[in-house]
Formats: sequence, structure tokens, C-alpha cells
Amino acid sequence: MKDAHSFARRGIMELPAYTPGKPIEEVQREFGLTSVIKLASNENPLKVSPLALAAMHQELENCFLYPESSSPCVRTALAQRLSCGADNIVVANGGDQVISLICQAFLDEGDEAVVGDPSFGIYNQNILIMGARIVRVPLVNLTFDLDAILRAVTEKTKLIFFCNPNNPTSTIVPKDEVARFMARVPERCVVVFDEAYFEYADDPAYGDGMEYVRAERNVVVLRTFSKAYGLAGCRIGYAVAPGHLTQALLRVMPAFPVNRVAQAGAVAALGDTAFVEASKKLNAEGRTYLVNALGEMDMPCPQSHSNFVFTDTRMDAKLVYNELLKRGVIVRPGMQWGFPTSLRVSVGTMDENRAFIATMKEIKG
Repeated sequence: MKDAHSFARRGIMELPAYTPGKPIEEVQREFGLTSVIKLASNENPLKVSPLALAAMHQELENCFLYPESSSPCVRTALAQRLSCGADNIVVANGGDQVISLICQAFLDEGDEAVVGDPSFGIYNQNILIMGARIVRVPLVNLTFDLDAILRAVTEKTKLIFFCNPNNPTSTIVPKDEVARFMARVPERCVVVFDEAYFEYADDPAYGDGMEYVRAERNVVVLRTFSKAYGLAGCRIGYAVAPGHLTQALLRVMPAFPVNRVAQAGAVAALGDTAFVEASKKLNAEGRTYLVNALGEMDMPCPQSHSNFVFTDTRMDAKLVYNELLKRGVIVRPGMQWGFPTSLRVSVGTMDENRAFIATMKEIKG
């Protein structure tokens, strides 16, 4: 058998593989279950906006045609929503591809990129693919330490990834701390504000990165239709940045990154404010319930600012994870992030949340 190492680009075979949440179908097959609850991938429990679903059905008949490459209908709708120019927006095949484009556009071999640890693992994968070096800065109290990140910046630093709210801990950095950080970031660095969960951050202390885009700072704000808009399976996300940065991102964009159906769904979803508000209301209710119920079980959580909670089970997380799987509940264990007793649990419907809590009580005895 031929060895992939002799053909692959240097370092590729040593890349850590990204491990997504287990699909429902896989758990059903593995354990012979008919009913499975998935609280692993931070998907929207209300599913899809009815307006988006109708628009996607209508667009299906045009699938024989290539899509418009730059997703102009989505960019125009977003520009109106965000009060910026359409030229400030790049639409891609999910937030994951936006991260890939950022690394391709701005990282050379030997450059450095600073990340919080732990945070979204896709950053690390794409940094390494480009031959750059990851500089990990540990979280403090499960939250980004922006002062420590500044101390980690060197002459080789090109990118700083700042996930706010952070995945997997669901914590935020208040806007006044972000402002102090941005006042000290060297001009040569591009700061990536990963705001995949910003719709759920209802704390008045939270501030997004759009003000820095409008000020033409070297920032890229990353957002997605996968969460509050319920379009995770369509794979559509976007970057908002000053024009000098979007020009670089567009140079590495594939020819047709977003299909016609996803584009139609995204535009319609942006217009369905009732669906987004219902999603946020259900999430707030479920989030409060989970944090309180887990706290009563001696499983503390930091304050959650997203559509998931991060809880310390005070047990072996791998054991708890496997016991939950056997009972038809999928979550994410914390070992991959260096938290061997923790779980990340998505907020589901209230019935799903209660079923998870009941199952956890059964496991804990």
C-alpha cells in the first residue's frame, strides 16, 4: 500500500482531524435506537424559517444553472441590514470556509496566528495548512484574556482569532475590554471577530465588531446563517470587512462557493424577523433552564451567551458522553478542549432539554 506521507504537502498528515458532533443516524445505527436527541452541534431547535423553506423550494427548479458566484442578492440584503456597503461583504460556503479564506489570504509560511485556548478548532487546522505557527493563549476563567493575547503578539503575528461569544465555553468579553484591546493591537495584525453566535448574546455588556469595520480597522467579522437562521445544512456564512481586506479574500474564493438554493434561503431568512425572535426567545428560556437545572445537580456552568452551555459534570466526561449516547442523547465531551470532566450541550426544545436533564440525573444516580 502506498504511503500518503510521500505525496501530501509537508505537515498535512500530522494535522489533527476535526471531530464534529455525531449525526443522529449514526447513533441510531450504533445503538439500535429509534428516538435520538441531538444537542451536540448548536443547531436551531426550531429548524428552518418557513419563509426560507418556501424560497428554497421555489429555487430548486433553477438548479440546472450555476449560481451567481459572489452571491450578490445575499450581499445586498446583508448590506441593508448591517448599514455597510455590499463590497464590504464576502459570502462563502459556511463560516468554516470563511476561516479558510482568511488564512489563505493573509498567512505566509512562518507567520504566526494567535488563538484563545480552547476555542474553535477549525482555526488551528487552517493555520497549520498554510504553514504558519499557532500561538495559543490560555483562557482565564473560561474567557479570552485579551491582555495576554497582546503580550503574545510578535513581529511575525499576522492574525488574531477572537471568538466572541466563545465556542466551546459560551463566554464573552465585554465591549469596553474589547475597545481597550483594539486600541493597542498593532496595525500590521488582522483581528478576526468570530461572531457565529452573536444573535444570542443579549447581555448589554456585549459589543460586536462592526464598529471596527466601519472605522476601516484591520478586522474581519465572521458570521453565519447556521445558528439563529437555522440553515446549518445549507452551508452559508459571510465575512464583513473593510474593502482592502475583502479584496484579498475574494482573490482566494472558489468560483461558485454558495449554491442557488442556499442563497435564496439566506435572503428569505433575513426577512423573517419573527422566526429569529422566536429562536432567541426559545433559546433564552432553555438556556436558563439548563444552567439552573445543572447547577442543582452540582454541575456548574459559566454564564452562557450563546445557544449552548458548558458544564462541569465532576465526572469522567468520556464516560458520561458514552452513557448519554446509549440512552439516545448526543452532546460534545470536553476532552478535545482539555476539559476531561466537561460537556458542551446545545440548547434544544424544552422537551429535549428536560429529557437531557432527566437522563443526566439517571446517570449520576
